[in-house]
Amino acid sequence: MADSLVSGITNIIYEFNETSGNLVKCLSEAKVNVEYTIKEIETDDEELKNFLFTLGCYKGEKVTVISVLSENYIISVKDARYSIDEELAEAIVV
Repeated sequence: MADSLVSGITNIIYEFNETSGNLVKCLSEAKVNVEYTIKEIETDDEELKNFLFTLGCYKGEKVTVISVLSENYIISVKDARYSIDEELAEAIVV
């Protein structure tokens, strides 16, 4: 009984997030000035993964989008700010 109740509540929360637009998959969909935790870097390009790692973008790290201008994203990671393009923002799963 308790398992089905928890499952039902989880489904309601998921549906609410899905319909209200609060569910964010990648950094390119993130809201400005909201802190997110990186879940993974989703790309097959090892060079891209290594570059993001050198910026401090890896699983468990906090990241915030400071501003978005055209297809450029200003992000804050580990008290540093970087400008990344949309391709990089889409590779960062939050």
